[in-house]
Amino acid sequence: MSHNSFERLTELFERFPGIGPRQARRFVFHLLTEDRQNVDELSKLVGEVKDVMSECQSCFRFFARNGGGAYCSICDDTERDVSLLMVLERDADIQPLQKSGTYEGYYFILGGTIPLLHTEESKKLRGGALKVIVEKRIANGLKEVILGFSVNPDGENTSRYVESLLGPWVEKGILKVSTLGRGLSTGSELEYADPETIKNALYNRH
Repeated sequence: MSHNSFERLTELFERFPGIGPRQARRFVFHLLTEDRQNVDELSKLVGEVKDVMSECQSCFRFFARNGGGAYCSICDDTERDVSLLMVLERDADIQPLQKSGTYEGYYFILGGTIPLLHTEESKKLRGGALKVIVEKRIANGLKEVILGFSVNPDGENTSRYVESLLGPWVEKGILKVSTLGRGLSTGSELEYADPETIKNALYNRH
C-alpha cells in the first residue's frame, strides 16, 4: 500500500459516523495485519452492498432485497399496529426497539437530526416524505406519531421540527404526537439503549 493509498483510506474511514483520525488510522493498520483472504472478502462485500440492499419506499430503512419488493419486512407485516408510527433518526435505531419486544407499530427514518445552530440541515431530511406517509397512514388508522430521537439538544431540536410538520393534524385532533419518556437519560442515543430502558421510555412516553 502506497503512502497515498494509506492516507486516502484513512480519510474514507474518517467519514464514518463517530470515527476520528486516530480510529481511522487504527482501522487501516488492522487491515494491514489481516490475511489477504479476509481483506479481499471485505473489499468484495463493500463493493456488493449497494447491489444487494434496497431502501424501503415506506419507512426508508435499508433492507436485503431478496425477492425484489419495494417494502421491508416490517412495513409488509400486516399484523403490526397501524395506529402507531415512530420517527427515528437512522436505521440503527430500529434494532434495539425490535429487540425490546415492546413496540408493535411502524417506523419512519428521518435521515438525521437538525443541529441547534444549523437549521439549514432540515433541507437534507425527509420532512416532505414524512408528511406524505403520515397522510396515507392516517387514512389507514394512524393515531399517534412517536418521536424517538436521541435525548440531546439536536434530538430535541429535531423533535420541534417534526412537531411543526405534523401541527395541522394535531390541531384538528386527528393525530397525537408524543416523545419517548423517562427511561432514556439525557445525552443518551437510542441505538445503544438496552431493552429494559427502551420499555420504560415507551411506557412513559408523553
